[in-house]
Amino acid sequence: MPRKKSTRTRMVNKRKPSARRKGKSKKKWGIFYTNGHVQIFNVAVALLILGILGVQLLGWVGRVGEQNNQNTQTSQISDATKRKFITALLPIAQAQQKQYKILTSITLAQAALESDWGQSQLAARYYNLFGVKSSASNAKALTTKEYVNGQWITVTANFAVYTSWTQSIEAHTKLFVQGTAWDSQHYQAVLTANNYKEAAQALQAKGYATDPDYAAKLINVIQTYKLNKYDTLSETNTNE
Repeated sequence: MPRKKSTRTRMVNKRKPSARRKGKSKKKWGIFYTNGHVQIFNVAVALLILGILGVQLLGWVGRVGEQNNQNTQTSQISDATKRKFITALLPIAQAQQKQYKILTSITLAQAALESDWGQSQLAARYYNLFGVKSSASNAKALTTKEYVNGQWITVTANFAVYTSWTQSIEAHTKLFVQGTAWDSQHYQAVLTANNYKEAAQALQAKGYATDPDYAAKLINVIQTYKLNKYDTLSETNTNE
C-alpha cells in the first residue's frame, strides 16, 4: 500500500532577527574640554581675559580707595578753615585775573585741591600751593600721589619753594600765560575760556594733572563754595 502523505505541518521556529543596536559614540563638547582633551587655546584666552579684568578691577579699587582717602582727609578740615583759605587768596587771585584773565574761581579751586586747603606740608611750609616741581637748588624732595597706568602711586619729586602764597599764585599764572617749554600756547584755552567749566575741561584736556577726575573735582569745589561769583571783578571781595 502506498504511504499516505503526512498532513502534519512541520513547525518551523521562526525567530525574529535581533535588532542591532547602533552604538553611536557620543562626543563630549565643551569650551575647555572636548573628548577627553583640554582645549589649551581656549583656556589661555580665558586666563588672558580674566587677567585683564583683574588688572582693571585692581585699578578701579585703588582709584576708589584713593578718592575715599582724599575725601576723608578733606572732610577733616573744617568749613571755617576752608573759607578762611578762600578769603586769604581771593585778592591775589582776582589781581591775576584782572591782569592775565585767568578766572579767579579756577585759581582758588586749584589751590584748594592741590594744597589740601593750604594744609599740606608743601603749602604750609614752602608756600607751594599747586605742587609745582622744580630743579632749582633750593627745591625740596617730597612724596606725592600721581595717577599712572590706571592706578595711584606714590613718587618722590623735587618741588619749588616760594616765599609767599602770592609768589606761588604768580608762578602758577605765569605757566598759563607763557605755556610750557615745548608749547608756548599750551594753556591758551584756559585763558580764553568763557566760564569755569570750560577752563576746568581745558586743564584736563591739556594734561595739567594726572588725576582723571581733575576737572570734575575743580567744578565741584567751585560750585560748593560758589567761587564763580568772584569771576566778575566788580563783585565785592568778601567771602560768603
